Amino acid sequence: MIYFLVFKGSSFSFELYQSLRKKNMKALFILLFFMNATVSSIYDFKIKSLDGNLTDFAQYKGKTLLIVNTASECGYTPQYADLQELHQQFGSKITILGFPANNFGGQEPGSNAQIASFCKKNYGVTFQMFEKISVKGSDQHPLYQFLKEKTGKEPSWNFCKYLVKPDGTVKFFASGVNPGDDAILSELK
Repeated sequence: MIYFLVFKGSSFSFELYQSLRKKNMKALFILLFFMNATVSSIYDFKIKSLDGNLTDFAQYKGKTLLIVNTASECGYTPQYADLQELHQQFGSKITILGFPANNFGGQEPGSNAQIASFCKKNYGVTFQMFEKISVKGSDQHPLYQFLKEKTGKEPSWNFCKYLVKPDGTVKFFASGVNPGDDAILSELK
């Protein structure tokens, strides 16, 4: 429960949380909770990219985002190609953000380096990919807690999508909605 209280409204990294959790430092959790400002928008997050660099979501202000939980061994994995095509054709209108996760059927077992290699080799991915996280359950990443709070929905499988508009509105799309479907493309007009 403390995890939710601290990180629901926090820009602290998930790595810090895991480190503190391992040390069972509840008092420090509470201190961090009271010291830290509430996350009021998607742009308050700072998350490590697949190559280990910290990415400040403030750089995405004013852009439409498509946030996708990905996996390398899923029936929906070919959507990487569709996401890449969307990135190439509409990159000036939408920013694709991929989040590998191993929550469903163990379909993303690889390390961050293995995931990066797989994405580049098989799909030529050039859109922004982030380190592997958990998108559901007791260890759900704070970003996905935020998205769930905004939509009332969380991923039910790999390749679920959240479309975040510049005004902060968030729409959820299930795995079966292809990135090139009209449901998503119509949001870019």
